[in-house]
Amino acid sequence: MVFASASIGFHRFGLGPRSGDLSLLGDDPRGVLLDELDEPGIALLRGGDLLSAAEIITERHRQDRLPRGYLAAAIRRLSFFVPIDRRVFEAEVQARIDRALIVRTGLVERLVTFWMNHFVVETGANGTVRRTAAAFEREAIRPFVLGRFEDMLVAASRHPAMLSYFNSAISVGPNSVIGRQSGRGCNENHARELLELHTVGVEAGYSQADVTALSKVLTGWSYRGASGDDELADDYGCFWFVADAHEPGGQRVMDVDYPQTGLDQGEAVLSTLAAHEATARRIAWKLVRHFVSDHPAPDIAEEVTAVFLESGGDLKACVRTLLLHDKAWGPVVKIKSPGEFLWSALRALGLGIDVAQVARVLSALGQPLWNPHAPNGFPDHADSWLAGNAMTDRLDFAEELAARVRIDLDPLALTDAVLGKRCSASTREHIARAQTRSQALALLLMSPEFQRR
Repeated sequence: MVFASASIGFHRFGLGPRSGDLSLLGDDPRGVLLDELDEPGIALLRGGDLLSAAEIITERHRQDRLPRGYLAAAIRRLSFFVPIDRRVFEAEVQARIDRALIVRTGLVERLVTFWMNHFVVETGANGTVRRTAAAFEREAIRPFVLGRFEDMLVAASRHPAMLSYFNSAISVGPNSVIGRQSGRGCNENHARELLELHTVGVEAGYSQADVTALSKVLTGWSYRGASGDDELADDYGCFWFVADAHEPGGQRVMDVDYPQTGLDQGEAVLSTLAAHEATARRIAWKLVRHFVSDHPAPDIAEEVTAVFLESGGDLKACVRTLLLHDKAWGPVVKIKSPGEFLWSALRALGLGIDVAQVARVLSALGQPLWNPHAPNGFPDHADSWLAGNAMTDRLDFAEELAARVRIDLDPLALTDAVLGKRCSASTREHIARAQTRSQALALLLMSPEFQRR
């Protein structure tokens, strides 16, 4: 029973066990997961090659201003010029490979992925988002996954990647100084998704008038360089409130009046939305559905909702409540996403992978890096990853990995090490009857017990 619980702990809440990990959890797998939540800086990702969004935007601006033509090409060759897009992508992906393969359980990394799929930005939207999406994860998501929801909401809403994604960085109040001079108006995209996806949800009953009012509240929220013609300065690429673009006057959002206070007006609305009961309920249900089941026992989500409201949106407290609930450790029903399958397979086999392979595999399996193709993120229900050729594509990857393992790796011993008591007699028999070691390992990776969490 201990090994069964440990296996659930790793596969459901983490990135999957490495050989020997199940025994290391001992008889208290929940305790080990809870301990990870208390590790200082466990969610942060830093490194000399990782640039801030502001640095990326600044460097891109400098590269755009380089002269064109033959002379420029010669200068680039002589200076070992590497485009900022490629440098950023390679450094960011490598940092995540390194992290995924060394973390003890991977619970916090799973939380990062969960929240990146909540506050979505799509790299396919435009060049700025493509270059800064990973920095958005490091700057607006990771510092707050174990903190307060409101802080994450504000950080995400102010980040250049989000502001660029929804075109809100150039949104202008029609009655503002700039609006009257230019005839431009406000963009409602960000306001709509803040209400529908980031906070209260459609069930809260907000109206189109609320969307319009919130879009006016957010006018002026931008960043240095958003217009493309700003001169370089120390704060280039950083959040910038453009007072002359902000719609004057008070606004009413979901039956609450907000006087004209400039930047504070928007922050006040976000604070109210973050503390709203509908937000608490939506976040709780979404969290429980992700980790436990598409149709979880209502009392789990209700307990997480209550903790969210009582604690002022303390996300660590919410996760602790989830982990401590016995029903969160029930039958395995959800299939792993492509990313979860990738990392758990690598950890199980003790293999590394390069940046290009990660990008190729995740795209082939339907979960391209930082690019879910819709503001509501990648799907998160049990059968969402089973459509079309999904299993065939996973089998191709499993066979590719199995062919790389060292020749002394015992498939049955590894099966016990990564599945424990969850392994069925049928799965074990199929692995034992495999004609080759590679075939046996591929069967392990494709087994229902490994594919599901």
